[in-house]
Amino acid sequence: MPDLMAVLPMLLLLAAIGGFAGVMAGLLGVGGGIILVPAFYYTFAALGYESAQLMQLCLATSLATIIVTSLRSVHAHNKKGAVDWDVLKTWAPGIIVGAVIGVLVASSLRSAVLQGIFGGLGIIIGLYMGLGRQHWRLGDAMPKGAPRFLMPPGVGFLSVLMGIGGGSFGVPVMTLYNMPIHRAVATAAGFGVIIAVPSVIGFLFVDIAAEVRPPFTIGAVNLVAFAVVVAMTLITAPWGVKLAHAMDPKPLKRVFAVFLTLVALNMLRKALGW
Repeated sequence: MPDLMAVLPMLLLLAAIGGFAGVMAGLLGVGGGIILVPAFYYTFAALGYESAQLMQLCLATSLATIIVTSLRSVHAHNKKGAVDWDVLKTWAPGIIVGAVIGVLVASSLRSAVLQGIFGGLGIIIGLYMGLGRQHWRLGDAMPKGAPRFLMPPGVGFLSVLMGIGGGSFGVPVMTLYNMPIHRAVATAAGFGVIIAVPSVIGFLFVDIAAEVRPPFTIGAVNLVAFAVVVAMTLITAPWGVKLAHAMDPKPLKRVFAVFLTLVALNMLRKALGW
């Protein structure tokens, strides 16, 4: 059994991370994964677990937390009738295919490559959050034909490579095709479950060397981080929701977009060895 004094710093850091992620998710509607993955990376690296497989562990553990938080979120949205079940059902098979391919690719890549992917995609998401406009449109209805065939696997694949739910890619896609923002957010919560369940099952079979994995890790999923972060986000997400109703979150969303872009740039810098 690991020594308590070895685990305690990890518990404290993870509790702070989970609390922050929960508040941001409730306040700004951003998925926790986009905060958790870099936070897990820097935490585990600082505790001495940096390795060529560390990003795999961060992605897998982040996705495990998304199973719980997305189920809770989609249940809450469904009670308000906001989930578009037709989109969710028709996109689900493609998202699952993309997620499975994402696990196969991510499990074969080194941390530096996954950091580079996270950094590049994180910059794109940050720029869209900061500069995107609600009136931007690619069409007046959800796409059909080739775009409809390619988009769901793309959402699943890219989300797994970043360790996030479907919101960061799914919400922009759906709103660009004229879906109201609240309905898009509610439906994307369902994407998170569809992405996370098959990907976490796959990551449980990824072999992380014993000498570089944190205590209580199965496959690439760290159970301590999963439990602590889920508990904290469930506590603090309602605080963020209350703050969102008490103030205008739009300026904060732009500040967070800048923060995310800087984090992504730093991940990209580390990936390039600078």
